[in-house]
Amino acid sequence: MRIVILGIGNILLTDEGVGVRVVEALAARGGLPPGVELIDGGTCGMEMLEPLEDLDALIVVDCVRCGRPPATPVLLKGDDVPVFFRTKLSPHQVSLSDVLASLEFTGRAPGKTVIVGMQPVSMGLGLDLSPEVAARLPELVDLTLAEIAECVALPEAA
Repeated sequence: MRIVILGIGNILLTDEGVGVRVVEALAARGGLPPGVELIDGGTCGMEMLEPLEDLDALIVVDCVRCGRPPATPVLLKGDDVPVFFRTKLSPHQVSLSDVLASLEFTGRAPGKTVIVGMQPVSMGLGLDLSPEVAARLPELVDLTLAEIAECVALPEAA
């Protein structure tokens, strides 16, 4: 079982860095199941091809602009994931969609892809999350942990 939690975002732009902050929180917490890897993807691009090859599951954590109230957690899975890539909801979406399309083309795409995100309050310059997003960061961590638990349980259910 190989599961990657990919936190992406630019930590210089307040809430844009929420994905990276979730990965940092998970790393500090520890205790993840075997086979789960945390990757700080920053503002990743095609260099992520190799680390994302042949995964059982990929959980992407990112800032997601989808017209919901500010600081609202967002969970996209199943049929909603391709929709995510058809409309630009995240600044990193183009490079991530290129990576996933390349993996699909080579037959090495993740078995399951989930997007865990947060509607931003601010995308201005700053190293800290907005107070509203920072207050809800534990919810995003919990959503990510729930997705990890679901992914780890998949083989047993099959």
